Amino acid sequence: MEKKERKQEVKDDDNNGKNIENLVIIGGGPAGLTAAIYAGRAGLNPVVIHGPQPGGQIINTNDLENFPGFPEGISGGDFGSRLLEQAEKFQVKMDFDIVEEVNFQEQPYTIKTSLDTYRAEAVIIAAGAQPRPLGLKGEKELTGEGVSYCATCDGALYRDKNVAVVGGGNVALEEADFLTRFARKVYLVHRREEFRADELVRQKIESNPGVECLCHNQVVELISTNGKLSGLKIEETRTGEVTELNDISALFVAVGYEPNTSIFQGQLELDKAGYIKTGNFQRTSVEGVFAAGDVQDSRYQQVITAAASGARSAMEADRYLQQKRVNGRKIEEVQPIK
Repeated sequence: MEKKERKQEVKDDDNNGKNIENLVIIGGGPAGLTAAIYAGRAGLNPVVIHGPQPGGQIINTNDLENFPGFPEGISGGDFGSRLLEQAEKFQVKMDFDIVEEVNFQEQPYTIKTSLDTYRAEAVIIAAGAQPRPLGLKGEKELTGEGVSYCATCDGALYRDKNVAVVGGGNVALEEADFLTRFARKVYLVHRREEFRADELVRQKIESNPGVECLCHNQVVELISTNGKLSGLKIEETRTGEVTELNDISALFVAVGYEPNTSIFQGQLELDKAGYIKTGNFQRTSVEGVFAAGDVQDSRYQQVITAAASGARSAMEADRYLQQKRVNGRKIEEVQPIK
């Protein structure tokens, strides 16, 4: 019933200009929920459209150990739940739907989900990023049949099996360490000698007898039997020699992320990698539209930097809305992104 009422509001709004949201936040991860907390406390009554993964990528992290204030660490799931609970305290409206289309060509801006339509004076995009695939033949078909992008989600399915992780950053090493709780053996495949992970994470891997590091190697082919992953072909990056890893039940891919910006193409200025370009103060190329978190950050991609950018975007959105209402004109400081 609530959905039907909101749809009627939108229809009425076309006629009389009422029932426009102050602020719509696209994305319910650390950046989006932090923005919601700040916007809610500012009295903006924001709407958060969570998208396909409420809580963001962090909910797939087993142990979050580097966020200030949690000396014993906290699971990603618990962290996401606490953010959601905190946001709900400040008159934040939650919509657990998926945005399918936006129109930033005219104000108020239009955001369409699978079930609803919103119009907003300001928008914060915190849509995050998704794991980058290897791009190998058969990878898509084997996803869920041995190929996975989340050890926390699927690791327990491979108890007493041999598995592999590909990647060299914090996520890859953390997933390899986590998988030793279940797997018989974990192969860590990395194309270089040095890992990009933090020192403490590297130390965990070096001291874990359940992990065998295969440095200077890359996965070049997936081997399947009866529609399920059964092995890998790996190539030594210095010599080009290809060998087979047999009896591999799962491959966990952790080679970075791609921003969730496909629906914003043609609406906002993106960089070559698809990230939203933001100038000073989290501003995008469209006035009144801000971006925060991994959707615009290709360098750091940390929970704390996502949360910080979410806070900045909310404060800037509040300032934008206040000045717009007082002055009845654009904010003077808004400049095109260079």
